[in-house]
Formats: sequence, structure tokens, C-alpha cells
Amino acid sequence: MLPAMAKPTIAIVGPGRLGRALAQELRRAGYSISEIISRNTAASKRKARQLARKVGARASTSDGARLHTDLVWFGVPDREIASSSRQLASAVVWKKKTVFHSSGALASDELKALRQQGAAVASVHPLMTFASRSVPSLKGVPFAVEGDAAAVRMARRIVRDFGGEAFPIRKQHKSAYHAWGAFTSPLLVATLVTGEQMARAAGLSAVEARKKMLPIIRQTIANYEALGPAGAFSGPFVRGDAETVRKHLQVLRKVPQARDVYLALARAALRYLPATNRRKLKKALET
Repeated sequence: MLPAMAKPTIAIVGPGRLGRALAQELRRAGYSISEIISRNTAASKRKARQLARKVGARASTSDGARLHTDLVWFGVPDREIASSSRQLASAVVWKKKTVFHSSGALASDELKALRQQGAAVASVHPLMTFASRSVPSLKGVPFAVEGDAAAVRMARRIVRDFGGEAFPIRKQHKSAYHAWGAFTSPLLVATLVTGEQMARAAGLSAVEARKKMLPIIRQTIANYEALGPAGAFSGPFVRGDAETVRKHLQVLRKVPQARDVYLALARAALRYLPATNRRKLKKALET
């Protein structure tokens, strides 16, 4: 067992976007990364070598992994978690080891092959976006944690060292939690790119639209943080301007997919946010 205050040594399985961010943040928080484990492909091995150099670790493949660590953290895609854990199940003695995966949608049971070998397992998911050319800080980031008690305790400690916030999530709530996460980033981007299509209908290029949208996007997020959703909400629905909404829908006929998005979000606005002349606005949306 680890001494009460000793930091666990860690191996990262998967040198992709998430694995890269985890390894770098763990190193920043004072943890020792001993091994970066990749698939046995040229591209994956190259990523593992590059990341290993950054964090002072050894690069290896799954069939040559040493796993002489206290914690093994899987950062592989959801569909690979169970198969990767089964592949490593016979590599070492797993008793007294801790294992995490970072799927937002899947529970800790994906690691049952290692749990059956004596490991304490948990799902530890950061509510953060990991884009291909961006490595975000995990300071202030919430982590949804679920699993065996010993693994959850270790996860809470590591998240605290990141400067993040760990909170419990039930297995049966993982899909709903992950769908919520989809609204916070990928579908938000989808909304913005749909807005770009309307900017093109107004005679602007997508590049011009992105540049000109950023000030209002930033202010909206700042208002949402400071004032809450009701305080941040503005525009024709707050004013009850049904005629303007009709004009929007008229021009949106030129961009049918954008019209579908507009209608869905407008109906959500009428349900969840303050609006004037709701009856007239609903009628405008129906016609």
C-alpha cells in the first residue's frame, strides 16, 4: 500500500488528445509518469514517443508494457476501453493497483477484467473539451467520478491536485451526464457553425462570420456566468417581437437545416427562458 501522502506513479494508456492532456497536467501537479502505452501502429507509437519525451516517461506498446506503477489511466476511445483492459489483464499482477478510464458515457464496469484481477477501478471524466491542437488546463475543471471506493478516493486526491473539482456520478446517469456534456461543447460548436451558414446568406464568408461573432459570443458567455441564463437572454423573444421572428423564419427557408436548428432552439427558449407575448411567439413558430 502507498504511504498516506505518497503520490502514485502512473502509466497512461493512449497517447491521443486526452492522454496528452492528462500526462502533462499530472506532471505539472507533481506526479511521476513512468510509461506511455500506445497501439502497435506507426502513428500511435510516434505520438507515444513524443509525449513520453515531454513528461520524462518510457514509451511502449500494449504487448510490451511494463506497468510497474500504482495507477494505470486509460485515455483510449470508449469502444477500446474494455478490449484494451482485457489485453493487459495478464501483463502484471493487478492486486493493489488502481485503474481509471475517462469515458463520460461508460461506467467503471468497462474495466471489470482488471477488477476481477484485484484492481480498484473507477471512471474519472473531466468535463472539458480536448481538441486536436489544444491542450487545456484542468484547473477548475469538474470531474465526474464513479467506481470502487479506494479508486474514487485516489481520483478525488488527484483532481484536487489538478485544482479541479471531483463530484459523484451514478452509473445509471452516465449517458444523461454525457448528453449534457454534448450540449456544452460539440453541439454548441454545431450551433455556431449553423450561424455561419446564416452569415453566408447575409453576404459574409465563414471566416468573416467567425471573426465578427466572437465579441457577442464572449459577452454572452460572460453574461451567462455573471447573470445566469435568464439575465443573459436577449433579443426578439425577450421583447416579444413576433414579427421579427416571422421575418427570421422567412429568410431561413433558404437554409432549411439552419431553420430546423432555429425552431428547436426557439422552442427551448420559450420553455426555459423569460419571454414576452408567448402566445404570439408560439404562433409565429408554428406558421
